[in-house]
Amino acid sequence: MSNTTQRIIVGTIMASIAALAALGEYFGLPAVRILGIVVVLAMIVEFVLCLRRVPRDIVRANKLSLGGFLVWLFVMLAAINVVGARPWIVLLLLMIICAADIGAWLFGRIIGGDKMWERLSANKTWSGQIAGVACGTFAGVMYGLLGADTFMPQLMWIGISVSLLSQYGDLTASWIKRKLGIKDFGRILPGHGGVLDRFDGWIYALPLVWLVML
Repeated sequence: MSNTTQRIIVGTIMASIAALAALGEYFGLPAVRILGIVVVLAMIVEFVLCLRRVPRDIVRANKLSLGGFLVWLFVMLAAINVVGARPWIVLLLLMIICAADIGAWLFGRIIGGDKMWERLSANKTWSGQIAGVACGTFAGVMYGLLGADTFMPQLMWIGISVSLLSQYGDLTASWIKRKLGIKDFGRILPGHGGVLDRFDGWIYALPLVWLVML
């Protein structure tokens, strides 16, 4: 089975889980909040296990950046605990980030062009970033149209901001992987890598939304 096929299948399963969580909210269950907490906890556990696998001298040489990243993951845990109380916000973030990620991956492969930051990620291009922002913004606007049956201009700006933040979260994760000398944080999600690889778009977007809510 090709990597692209695995990516599509696993992506479909994750989308189905998100849809089930949304359905749970409809029946009065805090499913989105619980799912978000489980995801961030999985990211923390995966990162700690990853640190245990790499040579100790690499960890010691990068202890400040690695330690700072671990602390930031716990900030994300606090953020999802608060933001998760408003499930429509979490679902909006998820929709925007997924659309931005798919758009950047698809159009980056189709269009190609200059690399964004080849030292960190060899596959990310400027065309992919622009397409990702456009797709994420479109998803945000459609979320408002489908949910409230009206155009909400603020969702357009939220879409742009979250799409950009998600891509720079991806670059941050790539930077950490370069520090550790690894390709993926894990292999739990075939075609996607680990949980941290898949949800790195939350790294900046989630704490920022928490800050805005505060």
